Amino acid sequence: MREIVIDTETTGLDYKTGDRIIEVGCVELKNYVPTGNTLQFYCKPDRSISEGAKNIVGLSDDFLNQQKPFEENHKEFLNFLKNDTLIIHNASFDLGFINNELSILGIPHLDNPVVDTVTLAREVLNTRIANLDYLCRRFNIDLSDRSFHGALLDSQLLAAVYLELRGGKQFSMELNSNIDEKNTQINNKNKTKTKIIEVNKEDYLAHKEMLKKLKNPLWKKYNY
Repeated sequence: MREIVIDTETTGLDYKTGDRIIEVGCVELKNYVPTGNTLQFYCKPDRSISEGAKNIVGLSDDFLNQQKPFEENHKEFLNFLKNDTLIIHNASFDLGFINNELSILGIPHLDNPVVDTVTLAREVLNTRIANLDYLCRRFNIDLSDRSFHGALLDSQLLAAVYLELRGGKQFSMELNSNIDEKNTQINNKNKTKTKIIEVNKEDYLAHKEMLKKLKNPLWKKYNY
């Protein structure tokens, strides 16, 4: 099962008033395991970023004006998503902006299955507060690199939160019959510490006589 965690950064809060996407970040999961396959790009929005957004994302208009517009990134983006399930925090916000960009290009809206992690977190944790910072702190996920919001970093953080909400971090397991000598030595390093204790005949008989002296031993209750 393939899922894609997505986050976007935007010039403001409302695409209906002309705000646009300035960054997209995606993280690929397979069977609840991050594959290491990611996608990230910035976009030239053809409008200035609001002061509020600048304080959140730490990006300047000069920097974004040097980037490609969403139009030049959309094919790679859609190819990365394919038809797989999208994992999005507050999905209506990001999907609204993404579908607005597609509408501008005359492209149909996304129809992928969507998991909104805000809804999922409230159901799983029985909490009203479900912002990403709170969820990361709740699951002890490191936020030290998050001085500003970034779409790829937030997608990676959200992926970690999502895996916790699904039952904890998952690890891929590869069973390989060709175990090299180095790994064999590591896996067997405690063998020399194992002591084999042999019971001689005298000790065995003494133990047997001791058991005869016990009245109604507890273990007889469980002999069927």
